[in-house]
Amino acid sequence: MGFGGPGHGKLKFDDDEAKPDISKALLLRIVKYFLPYWKQTLLVMIVLCISAVLGLLPPILIQHIIDRALPDKNLQLLVLLVLASLGTTVVSGLLGVVQNYLNSFISQNIVHDMKNQMYRHLQGMPLQFFSGVKQGEVITRMTSDIAGIQGVFNSTIVNFASNLFILTTTAVTLFIMNWKLALLGIVVVPLFIMPTRKMGNVRWKLAKETQEKISEQNQIIQETLSLSGYMLMKLFTKEDTELTNFRTVNAQATRLQIRESMAGRWFMLVLTTFTSIGPMLIYLYGGYLFIQGELTVGAIITFVALLGRLYGPVMQMTNLYVDVNRSVALFERIFDYFDMDPLIVDSPLALPSSAEGQDIVFENVNFAYQPDKPALQGISFTAAAGSLTALVGPSGAGKTTITSLIPRLYELDSGVIRIGGKDIREFTLHSLRSQIGLVTQDTYLFNGTIKENLLYASAGATEAEMIAACEAAYIHDFIMKLPEGYSTVVGNRGIKLSGGEKQRISIARVLLKNPPVIIMDEATSSLDTVSEFYIQQAMHQLLLGKTSIVIAHRLSTIMAADTILVVQDGAIVESGQHDSLLADNGMYRDLYNKQFQEKASAT
Repeated sequence: MGFGGPGHGKLKFDDDEAKPDISKALLLRIVKYFLPYWKQTLLVMIVLCISAVLGLLPPILIQHIIDRALPDKNLQLLVLLVLASLGTTVVSGLLGVVQNYLNSFISQNIVHDMKNQMYRHLQGMPLQFFSGVKQGEVITRMTSDIAGIQGVFNSTIVNFASNLFILTTTAVTLFIMNWKLALLGIVVVPLFIMPTRKMGNVRWKLAKETQEKISEQNQIIQETLSLSGYMLMKLFTKEDTELTNFRTVNAQATRLQIRESMAGRWFMLVLTTFTSIGPMLIYLYGGYLFIQGELTVGAIITFVALLGRLYGPVMQMTNLYVDVNRSVALFERIFDYFDMDPLIVDSPLALPSSAEGQDIVFENVNFAYQPDKPALQGISFTAAAGSLTALVGPSGAGKTTITSLIPRLYELDSGVIRIGGKDIREFTLHSLRSQIGLVTQDTYLFNGTIKENLLYASAGATEAEMIAACEAAYIHDFIMKLPEGYSTVVGNRGIKLSGGEKQRISIARVLLKNPPVIIMDEATSSLDTVSEFYIQQAMHQLLLGKTSIVIAHRLSTIMAADTILVVQDGAIVESGQHDSLLADNGMYRDLYNKQFQEKASAT
């Protein structure tokens, strides 16, 4: 299965019944998550069975109190029966505590296992998956969807087993007591089975509509109250517009929730009327048997009490298909992600390999983000070991795409990329990426300290190595002026720092990693002229012996490059060094003249 965007993972519903497709394979797949905890599940079933039997005792003990202890004025028997009833209640309560613990243990561990599996699976997804998925969608699958599995065990499996045990033990007891009254009590069951199924279907459809509105509501929250969305909303003064959108969706969700709630309340009113018919029939016919001397008062009262234990499970089990559909739909959404192919994985023959001192060679590389819309066409060039190769050209020409193919963030469509004569697909992903340092134009810092962000590149780096990297990036002096120095928290995405400061920390982070291959994607785009000058001097020393590929709009940063590649419309249209490219009077000359004329006019 490929990867999807906004519509991926939607449930499949019939026109008349809102339920997902349920297959044997799907059910077996769900069961696999419960198998590691089969012992605890078996123990839950035993506890439920014992609890169902114990639940029969209080009504039966009441019968003996009414029919024997009170008429015989037997105080000793009365006390014994009352204590027995009290003891039954206490034991049932203790079993309930044990059951709740086991329920929580099983469900939480399944959620734990699925979250670990999902996180690991998503780590292997290609970059285009994350660029195509809706904002917040991944978080929703990782959190609320998987967390909902906890309710699957409690509300579906445990409820079904509990109701089954209660229904079986109660029905057997009623027939043992009086088969005529038992048949009379069961006669009314069809009166509320069909309404229960119908109402369950109605509430399921309303719940589905409500969930869609809540998802829409969450989308608005995630887009407008995230850091970037919030700033955009403020800068374009769209507060009132977004508030109106939110209020509209919120009102629609509220109306649906009220409809769902009231549908259940009206239904319960009708259902209560139906369920009261059974006890009335028991009182009527049981009273007749009492008058005939065939039944005691205690037996009638006990029978009516047990009848309530019979109707409750029947009503819940008629609604079981709704619970099952909800549960299966939740698993389908989760499995939808698990079934997406990572695409970029180690080949069976991949081995850890070294890129130290090796050429990087592109041979007729083609790549497209979408079919029939090529992003790169016939890219061929060599980035010689220890040299600096620069990529220049207009925005959208394909420069960043070229550099993204080297660490296999995307998989090329055809052609080959070699390092040291070896296809990069023959490298293990870990060995390949661990030898590449990438500084992107969109600098990302975690919401932690400066030190934590730096050590993300090399957890075992010493303080001296960290400081040396920051000095090389000309950020050390700035950090030392901060009140907490390297322990300063940078905020969400580094918001407490300027663009240039974040960029220099990002550069220092790559220098600390000290890989043999360094890729700079507009690495100096956020730096002022002075910082840019100093970093160029530092880079000249620190990149000696490393294979470097630099993307730059500022041609001043790459004039000394060993090779300059001019990229346009996904193809390399010129290549050479600065002086030779200027002499060719091609696109590079045009870019150079335009940039430096603008600079001259600005001064």
